Amino acid sequence: MFAQSLARLLARYGIHYGWIIVAVTAMVSISTAGAVGLPGVFILPFGKEFGWDAAQVSSALAIRLLLFGLMAPFAAALIERYGVRRIVLIAVSLVVSGMLLALGMTELWQLVLLWGVIVGLGTGLTALVLGAVISTRWFTAKRGLVLGILTASNATGQLIFLPIGAWLIDTASWRAALALPVGCLIFAALMVVLFMRDRPADIGLRPYGESGAAEAPPRPAAGTVVAALARPFGVLRDVVGDGTFWILFITFFICGLSTNGLIQTHFIPLCGDFGMGSVEAASTLAMMGVFDFFGTIASGWLSDRYDNRKLLFWYYGLRGLSLLVLPYSTFTLYGLSLFAAFYGLDWIATVPPTVKLAAQNFGRERAAIVFGWVFTGHQLGAATAAYGAGLSRTVWLTYLPAFYFAGGACLIAAILVIMIRRKPAPGLVAAE
Repeated sequence: MFAQSLARLLARYGIHYGWIIVAVTAMVSISTAGAVGLPGVFILPFGKEFGWDAAQVSSALAIRLLLFGLMAPFAAALIERYGVRRIVLIAVSLVVSGMLLALGMTELWQLVLLWGVIVGLGTGLTALVLGAVISTRWFTAKRGLVLGILTASNATGQLIFLPIGAWLIDTASWRAALALPVGCLIFAALMVVLFMRDRPADIGLRPYGESGAAEAPPRPAAGTVVAALARPFGVLRDVVGDGTFWILFITFFICGLSTNGLIQTHFIPLCGDFGMGSVEAASTLAMMGVFDFFGTIASGWLSDRYDNRKLLFWYYGLRGLSLLVLPYSTFTLYGLSLFAAFYGLDWIATVPPTVKLAAQNFGRERAAIVFGWVFTGHQLGAATAAYGAGLSRTVWLTYLPAFYFAGGACLIAAILVIMIRRKPAPGLVAAE
């Protein structure tokens, strides 16, 4: 009743309730993404307190990133079966529990279980698939823009907590640094309870950009949990023989390899190797987050208007060049500002064009689950970089081979995306 009353009030001023859903989803994305991104600043303090080296800590972070991706196609199916609000609340509960229980950990296996498995499962339920579901259900017009906003919220949330977390670690302890993400997660859960609804029809509306009488609320999907979890495998079976799927999967693997698996996880200790303090390095990452927010929203706007393959060509190509140049920078806050701005604009701008290509090639109904599988590739790449870069630092005492490898891989991805066939799916509206 509260949501319906608010929807009617907003309608008097020409505001669609879908924008409230976008705001709530953005808060969830920022909060859960903070739980994903913040552990990168704990590598050094964990080494000091527990004696764990970079490879050991990175193993737990790699598991977290891997589960963050592997859950994506199943998260889409579970949302279809049980609704957005219920799944988001379960996800937030898992993340908060894992982070709070970690306050008392003393052994490496506890870090792997709590921050690797539990937090990985929780954040995976609200991965980028959530933004794809919301933008598809609630918007026909401006869908690319909405997806850009929600994607930017997810990526920016992984970065903006870092300078505050680094400051709290320096002035208090790593345990104190957990207060901010936990508090934001609890607040986000309250917003979900008050405002989130699964579909426009639940409050008598049609998606933004569609006219006519509101449809009746759809009946919940039938079937058991097992049936819901089996659906992603059915969709995968249908698309696994399509070359476009594999190009999207491989290029998104490289996307994860070159972003949150590498920069997000290892940028702070990399800067430490070159004499830069952790607070300054975290501030550089936060600067990337600010530029990423605008860059990804712009990417969503561009994806509504231009060839998404060409957009991805430029995104991957320019990212690869920036990573190859990074080791030759001065590694000061001012010296890295140009890299932060340039790389930040491109951080996760790849998501809106990738989602659009998935919808165009595989249809609206399967788009979220197909993107879920593609996002699994992203997180496989992220996990590979998270562990591989840590191993490089432990074995060769330098991160540089990992950065050179990621830069070269991005140039390969730029070539691959141009090979995708243009094949609009039947039944898609022009606003997509």
